[in-house]
Amino acid sequence: MADGDVITRSKNGQWVNHVEGEPENSLSFSSREEAVVAGASFASERGTRHSVEEPEPTGGIGDGGDADDAPAVVGHKETDSPLPDTTDENGMPLDNPSG
Repeated sequence: MADGDVITRSKNGQWVNHVEGEPENSLSFSSREEAVVAGASFASERGTRHSVEEPEPTGGIGDGGDADDAPAVVGHKETDSPLPDTTDENGMPLDNPSG
């Protein structure tokens, strides 16, 4: 990357537009979409390049899934499960089955 180029990346739970060689012009945003739009606009105004670095998956619950993953099945229960039902057919919690 050359000085003045804008890199949008995830950092400590926020999205940051880092300006190469100009840390004083770097800004942080709460959402990826907001940061990408602002980074592209800022780079365009300055005639520099803009790139987005996607974070490496951490295995945390907020990572989402891969595009090839099957969608999650909500409310599906194995019919031979020894455990009592905890939700109704609409996914709403039942009274505590263990008393």
